Amino acid sequence: MRTMTLILREIAHRRWGFLLGVGGVAATVAVFVAFLTTSEAARRETVRVMRDMGFNLRIIPRDTDLDRFWVDGFSDRTLPEDAVRRLAENDRTFMSYNHLVATLQRRVKVQGHDFVLTGLAPTITSPSKRKQPMGFTVEPGTVQLGYQVAESLGLKRGDAVGLEGRTYQVARCLVETGTEEDIRIYAALPDAQDILALPGRINEIKAIDCLCLTADEDPLSALRAELGNLLPEARVIQMRAIADARARQRQTADRYFGFLAPVLLLACAVWVGVLAMLNVRERRSEIGVLRALGKGAGRVGTLFLGRAFLVGFAGAVFGGAIGTALALHFGPHIFQVTAKAIAVDYPLLGWCLLVAPLFAALASLIPTALAVVLDPAESLRDD
Repeated sequence: MRTMTLILREIAHRRWGFLLGVGGVAATVAVFVAFLTTSEAARRETVRVMRDMGFNLRIIPRDTDLDRFWVDGFSDRTLPEDAVRRLAENDRTFMSYNHLVATLQRRVKVQGHDFVLTGLAPTITSPSKRKQPMGFTVEPGTVQLGYQVAESLGLKRGDAVGLEGRTYQVARCLVETGTEEDIRIYAALPDAQDILALPGRINEIKAIDCLCLTADEDPLSALRAELGNLLPEARVIQMRAIADARARQRQTADRYFGFLAPVLLLACAVWVGVLAMLNVRERRSEIGVLRALGKGAGRVGTLFLGRAFLVGFAGAVFGGAIGTALALHFGPHIFQVTAKAIAVDYPLLGWCLLVAPLFAALASLIPTALAVVLDPAESLRDD
């Protein structure tokens, strides 16, 4: 009788043991598939949440008086506007910095009120990573008003506001934030340069660091060394609290999966191994008969490993289907912002069909070895 026929008949005879093995493998595969299918959406959502925390790097002129900088909230010195272009054009920049935004900030008086005029240039991101720009853009000829500015001036969307003899349309009145953002007037960078009579100048480049290191890992030294090579006339200040929160969030997600993966694999291996051991104990007499009939150790080993291989394959089929269904059903509700990133991962399912049977066979090696070395005379005498 062929080996495959023996395996299939044994499975039909001890179907519950086989189904328990398939269930263990299927549960493990389902968790892996569901997790990995939604991982891209989870990663993007995490990045989006961390991104919305704001910029954590401020690149300012090196000769800035820091005492005055922290009092005013911006540098009283300026850099040439092409500094951000020179920074972005270097191949190494986006390894440490991303979301570069050139800004020009100064205090202005409008109708007797003191506000901060902030000129914004379009965000520059890594061309290879195709990241979505942070924050917002301001169209030339328009301004966006912080909450307190709009309240103090009694302005709303569509109104006109005069700045240094020039008139601009209010494109948007921002919601209250409870921060200094409420007293800012946002304009396009060229408009701000015209209003402040500082053509071609900026006084800060806002950015996000790409190192994702916590304070104890000293990312600031690496960032400053990188900037010193690329833009020696500038210095970088890190908003430590925001940077640490971003780094810890990323690292926590990585550590979580790093913990989850081996625990699941170990549990699955123990489950399959125990079931295989019980299968060997139940088939002692069968093994004795086969060996007494002259069947070699290879034939006996093939019976058990082949059974384990089928357990893994069936578990991969059902687990892959269940995991994908769970990801497609629940994923969009969990990751609403990046739901479009959730789709059937066919390469992942292919790897499951390959790896799960091999893993199940590997988990059954010890029980199989015990079956191979079992003395047929002893097993038949005990029976």
